[in-house]
Amino acid sequence: MRHIYISIITCLFVLPVIAQTSINPLLTKDVAAQKKWVDSVYASMTLKEKVGQLYMVQVMSNQDQDTKNKVVQTIKDHHIGGIIYSLGGPNRQARLNNELQSLSKIPLLIGMDAEWGLSMRLDSTYAFPWNMTLGAIKDNKLVEQAGRQIGEHCKRLGVHFNFAPVVDINTNPKNPIIGNRSFGEDRDNVTEKALAFMKGMQDAGVLANAKHFPGHGDTDQDSHKTLPTISFNEKRIDSIELYPYKKLITEGLSSVMVAHLNVPSLETRENYPSSLSKHIVTDILKERLGFKGLIYTDALTMKGAADFSETGDIDLAAFKAGNDVMLMSENVGIGVSKIIEAYNKGDITEARLAHSVKKILQAKYKVGLHNYEPIGLYNLSNDLNRLQDDILYEELLENAITVVKNKADILPLRRLETKTMAYVKLGDDSGAPFLNELKKYTKVHEIQSDNLFSLMNKLKPYNTVIVGFHRSNDNPWKPYKFTSKELVWLNEMAQSHTVILDAFVKPYALSSLNTIENIEGIVVSYQNSEIAQRKSAQLIFGSLAAKGTLPVSIGNYFKAGEGIQYNELKNLGYTIPERVGMSSKKLAKLDSLANYAIKGQMTPGIQLLVARKGKVVYNKNFGKHTYSEKEKVEFDNIYDVASLTKILATLPLLMELEEQGIVTLDTRLSTILPEYKNSNKANVTLKSMLSHYAQLRPWEPFYYHTLDSVTKRPSKKYYRKVRSPEFDVEVTKDLFLRTDYQDSLPEIIRKSELLETKRYRYSDFPYYILKKFIEYHYDRTLDELVQSHFYEPLGANHTMYNPYRKVSSKKIVPTEIDDYYRYQKVHGYVHDMGAAMQNGVGGHAGVFSNANDVAKIMQMYLQKGYYGGKRYLKPETVDKFNTCYYCRNNNRRGIGFDKPQLGDSGPTCGCVSMTSFGHSGFTGTYAWADPEEEIVYVFLANRTYPHAGKNLLLKENIRTDIQRLIYEAIED
Repeated sequence: MRHIYISIITCLFVLPVIAQTSINPLLTKDVAAQKKWVDSVYASMTLKEKVGQLYMVQVMSNQDQDTKNKVVQTIKDHHIGGIIYSLGGPNRQARLNNELQSLSKIPLLIGMDAEWGLSMRLDSTYAFPWNMTLGAIKDNKLVEQAGRQIGEHCKRLGVHFNFAPVVDINTNPKNPIIGNRSFGEDRDNVTEKALAFMKGMQDAGVLANAKHFPGHGDTDQDSHKTLPTISFNEKRIDSIELYPYKKLITEGLSSVMVAHLNVPSLETRENYPSSLSKHIVTDILKERLGFKGLIYTDALTMKGAADFSETGDIDLAAFKAGNDVMLMSENVGIGVSKIIEAYNKGDITEARLAHSVKKILQAKYKVGLHNYEPIGLYNLSNDLNRLQDDILYEELLENAITVVKNKADILPLRRLETKTMAYVKLGDDSGAPFLNELKKYTKVHEIQSDNLFSLMNKLKPYNTVIVGFHRSNDNPWKPYKFTSKELVWLNEMAQSHTVILDAFVKPYALSSLNTIENIEGIVVSYQNSEIAQRKSAQLIFGSLAAKGTLPVSIGNYFKAGEGIQYNELKNLGYTIPERVGMSSKKLAKLDSLANYAIKGQMTPGIQLLVARKGKVVYNKNFGKHTYSEKEKVEFDNIYDVASLTKILATLPLLMELEEQGIVTLDTRLSTILPEYKNSNKANVTLKSMLSHYAQLRPWEPFYYHTLDSVTKRPSKKYYRKVRSPEFDVEVTKDLFLRTDYQDSLPEIIRKSELLETKRYRYSDFPYYILKKFIEYHYDRTLDELVQSHFYEPLGANHTMYNPYRKVSSKKIVPTEIDDYYRYQKVHGYVHDMGAAMQNGVGGHAGVFSNANDVAKIMQMYLQKGYYGGKRYLKPETVDKFNTCYYCRNNNRRGIGFDKPQLGDSGPTCGCVSMTSFGHSGFTGTYAWADPEEEIVYVFLANRTYPHAGKNLLLKENIRTDIQRLIYEAIED
């Protein structure tokens, strides 16, 4: 189970509320019953109990026992009205809350300063993005939903008031305490966001609190350390700072927190806090704006206010000013005594006291405290770690991330084959999730160095540099600026390279850039959470549309409201299953089958991927490279995909030629290869042979003819242990086949006998034949062609022939311990013997890949030849090849593609659509795509290790049973 923490903002400000209506937002629908309960409770209270209701005391569930005992005593002695929680864990808080509630004669009103909800993620301090991030979102329904789900969290934890939303209009970039907590600098945007947030939270049954009245946005001072001054005139404050309060009050805002500010234009007394000002609290908030909800002070322990002669005087002043709730008093006992003393002297009337106490009781009734029940502890952690919260968090980030500069439309990144890409991390926090996500799209190398000279040297091979600026996401007050060194480095990189800067901090950080002239692309991602990093990488490569707009201006570079939008490129993205109509819980069953296969030694390891509607929703690795080694299967490990090569390499190249009119499906072999004119295969068409309906023999053990007849080992006539021009075909490590023998393979095929009857019979021969034709046509090798035509532009940089030449053996999963031909471990060399005899490049086998890359190619087919902003094939071409031409002859095959079975047994679970297509491979691989359900399924394994033996994966139907579970997980 994940660890859960509640992160509470320890500075407490009161949100200003503005209402020009006489409606009391604390009244319920059953107002008569509410009034009866309020009047009855009030009438039963002593004076001390009534005054005690005015106080809300801070509690931290992780405090020591002595501190908790003091709170317990305060409840018993002074009958306080409420508790405000901060810092601790939900389970501790729930137990403590139940304990404290049991001690109180009148149930306690529980508050929290949880502006971003309760934090439940390991990668983020907060459950939802900061207000600045939400301010970048154009769809206010999403902000409303955030408020609602935060409210649901609070309610589950027994919290009645959340001190949110912040409605300060942050027009001062140097503001040390608001910043990320504000929705931005535009009054209309702030108001719309705050209104949506408030509505969502109050609809969930948790009362909102707008803060910090009359407006804390335009100051460069920290109210925790001093008394900040707001120096604007009353007209400016009314039109800007008070604007959101007016709107929210008319819509039923429940409460306001009055700020700890010095506002000379509204309060003439020097250094007199707004929370103590009768003119600000009563004359403006209550009377001019007509607010009838609860009014909270900010924390009464804050510094920098005018001196008060005795402890407790500040509490009395706050109450006289018009506040209803005294928040975090320095000494509740003395404060209560001061107010009682004033009451007894007649300085405070019964009507004034009743006004506030009855409002507090109205609030308690509204949140259900007239029928109080303890917090249920069962399943609390799960209830605060909901899937719908993860989904919303993703949606919010996707809608917030903002592109602010896009010179020459560099974003989203396209034409990947022309780019050599590096990633440079700036800042003091991790950028690992960002880098890992970038690598899913193309080859990206991280470049690190301790000095600029070394860095620039290392960057010379690259033409595109993505710079991630990562600073701590722990809280919104963490440092966010570039260092002087980082500014120099960024400038140098931008002068010599195409640079995309992605800032995972609040937008103000960009103001310190000396120039942005040489930076081609700038993205503001607002936060450095794992989800923000992953989503930003997806946006850079176009699997997400750019939607966000800046909530604040950035120096002289960009203005609030600006943001460059662009659409998706239709390449694979990555998300949660529920977002594409699938069940995470049901997909988790795939784990069991995969682990069952590993445990049953059906294969040492597995890569398993599921995508739907263009989004990868399941991508996991199981097991190890071998049964004996410690190397675990990782995402960037590559497998010998065996016969998947047919549809991943040969077929797309042939489709191109068909589109160009070089061949048609009815083209005969005698037409494309003259040596076939006088053969028994002269009239074999591409359609028939690629449908495995051309009477071709299924297989020929070419290697067997090159073994010594006695020892059954490679004959010295055909092999050498050292490469030479005469022996230049590397079939495995230190074993080289005679160069001229490659000519023998097509000749053996050409002269082979046809099968006696015309029926479906799977054969590799067509792909030997087509390889020769394609290479002859282009005068280039098959591996070179498919790399340049497809793999490089697709960003399939883990897909290749002969990986032993290109990547570390640690990244390559071994295939077999060969004891019949090569007599060694086959590792990085193609497993298929016929492909090995072609220097590792076969039309039917030889490709190595990982699940993510295979999925890209299958998604390209699924999208009728379009992927990542580029059209590779025409829709009609894909349809033409994905057609069963001989179904009436009991042959299910398409042109190159395998198709679903026509009867009871076949290559699929029997639950896929007839328009679906795919292929399987001898090594245990499987790839399938279904246009109707928009599903791509990839299964990679090395079931042939250590020996091919019995195909238990096939016998146990592991791959097709997993496919069945995938379809059972579809819920829309």
